[in-house]
Amino acid sequence: MAKRLDLYRNIGISAHIDSGKTTLSERILFYTGRIHKIEEVRGGGDGATMDHMELEKERGITITSAATTVAWKDITVNLIDTPGHVDFTVEVERSLRVLDGAVMVLCGVSGVQSQSITVDRQMKRYNVPCVAFINKLDRQGADPYRVTGALREKLGHNAVMIQIPIGAESDLNGIIDLVKMKAYYFDGAKGENMREEAIPADYQAKAEEYRMAMLDAVSMYNDDIMNLMLEEKPVPVDMLKTTIRKACIARTLTPVFCGSAYKNKGVQLLLDGVRDYLPSPLDRQYFGYDNEKKEKVEVYSDPSKKLIAMAFKIVDETFGQLTYTRIYQGTLKKGDTCFNPRMGKSQRIGRIVRLHSNAKEEIAEASAGDIIAMVGVDCASGDSYCDESINVSMESIYVPEPVIELAIKPAKQDDLVKISKALNRFMKEDPTFRVRVDEESNETIIKGMGELHLEIYVERIKREYKAEVLVGQPKVNYREAPGKASTFDYKHKKQTGGSGQYAHVVGTLTPLPEDSETTFIFNNKTVGGSVPKEFIPGVEKGLKEAIDKGPLAGCQVIGCQIDLVDGGFHPVDSSEMAFKIAARAAFKEAFLASKPVLLEPIMRVEVETPVEFQGPVQGDLSSRRGLLLGSDMRDDYAVIIAEVPLSEMFGYSTDVRSKTQGKAGFSMEFARYKPVPSNIQEQVAAKHREELAKGNKE
Repeated sequence: MAKRLDLYRNIGISAHIDSGKTTLSERILFYTGRIHKIEEVRGGGDGATMDHMELEKERGITITSAATTVAWKDITVNLIDTPGHVDFTVEVERSLRVLDGAVMVLCGVSGVQSQSITVDRQMKRYNVPCVAFINKLDRQGADPYRVTGALREKLGHNAVMIQIPIGAESDLNGIIDLVKMKAYYFDGAKGENMREEAIPADYQAKAEEYRMAMLDAVSMYNDDIMNLMLEEKPVPVDMLKTTIRKACIARTLTPVFCGSAYKNKGVQLLLDGVRDYLPSPLDRQYFGYDNEKKEKVEVYSDPSKKLIAMAFKIVDETFGQLTYTRIYQGTLKKGDTCFNPRMGKSQRIGRIVRLHSNAKEEIAEASAGDIIAMVGVDCASGDSYCDESINVSMESIYVPEPVIELAIKPAKQDDLVKISKALNRFMKEDPTFRVRVDEESNETIIKGMGELHLEIYVERIKREYKAEVLVGQPKVNYREAPGKASTFDYKHKKQTGGSGQYAHVVGTLTPLPEDSETTFIFNNKTVGGSVPKEFIPGVEKGLKEAIDKGPLAGCQVIGCQIDLVDGGFHPVDSSEMAFKIAARAAFKEAFLASKPVLLEPIMRVEVETPVEFQGPVQGDLSSRRGLLLGSDMRDDYAVIIAEVPLSEMFGYSTDVRSKTQGKAGFSMEFARYKPVPSNIQEQVAAKHREELAKGNKE
């Protein structure tokens, strides 16, 4: 029997740290019959099903996104639980890239936090419709009305409550559904028995008020509802649901659900909401890129068309590589041969499995709308797979640049092989994790999105590969940029018997605007063949090599445009190599003349602290060259938002805890690059010159 795609939901659960995503996923697995015993994220038992790594269980955080498939009533849900820490942002990024819809979980006490803003930005980037779930309403200070207001103000969502809670904090008893105008209670030890009742008399007026607000918002998308309201006639439930669904899929309205996953209240109603309001693969429009025709093509969720799929995540396991894949169009069968446009070759797909966290179930085929894993296929994260008769790629995943680096080396030389095996695996799995060997110091440098990110990988090398590693001090990834426009006119001449080398390049270097997406632009503006066409690639290669290690402090150069306007060549002595050398030297000359500046990564930091420690915390952030952007009060807690240079934030978690008796929490994410003060620029540049001199002596 052909599967009905309209009954499929591919959804992700994403939110700020500690909003209760994994606890919510755990309840969903329980109510859909996938597991028969609820495990908690923290505390006894085996730890949450979706957090299957030892490290995840110990720290009570999610590190890698886990996928599973569950059934609810008549729908099939492919569910991905994603991490909340900004250090693992690529996990969220690639999950949202392949999902049709999402559940944005918000804490009922803290509301919209910094990582909620990041997740929202990622949803916008991939145009993912979402419903909001305000969790933790059993906690002291929880206020779903305030959180819905923050969704509107801070994230610009047209957030509409379609549920309100009965009771609050420790007296949270049930949920009122404003669409059906019914009250729901959750009985049984695990809240598994949902009971529908009439709305309690003391909540009738409040329910009417919020239903009116909901109808007002929804009527903007349907004239029939508006007319019924004007005539004061009842609005049919089906008409209401269809309109909310349409507006939600168009991302013009965000339905807000509420409850407490930990106290087993409201999860079944959220699952109904996923079924009623989030899109099926048929409701979303996807596009691929035809590599032969060089044009955008629409991809259809149709199992009978030619295969187009995308590998969005890779995990190396003992029996081979596991490649998480979303099938957009067509059908993939076990043993099929598919074409990988990036690699330009065909590969045979041996086994296909359906995933349940880290358990696997063999299947013979999968078709449009499915999220499955291919076993033992060698590819990279973001690769597309298609039928051999076509050459179509899906848009790849946005990967942020790493901002922090660490030097590591094996404690024992025998562990070198194990460590390089681990690093190769992690690099393949995580595009934000980079490894390079420093030519001067011969150290292995790992780069990532934050201290926690690299700490977890170092810990995984110790545990999974039984190798001891020595870790150096964390280092900041500085960047260099030109301060003003400058020109260059450089001749490269070398005559030492035999054929010589000659190249002459003339041009300008101009700083790019601060908000420019690209970091380097090269334009060939030569006329009349002053530099022959065949030497232009040499000039470009030389420039690209030069910007990798800037002349100021050996850091990558960003924000510069180079125009080659003139030059000269020798009919015998000129070569691509000569122009490459000339371009490198010309760049150095022009860059140093442009009053270059050193840029450092600035982090957006959000600290949540009891009010009595607000002064010391703000003072400490200021002493770290922080710029305070504002503070917010939530009950007896202050939320301080600041922009602080990453170089000043090392070890901050220990400092902030000791200043607040362990009561404060914080999160940070990369905001932008900004020029460093001149004294620091001089220090970094002097250190670079020292290292160079030392390297030359050796």
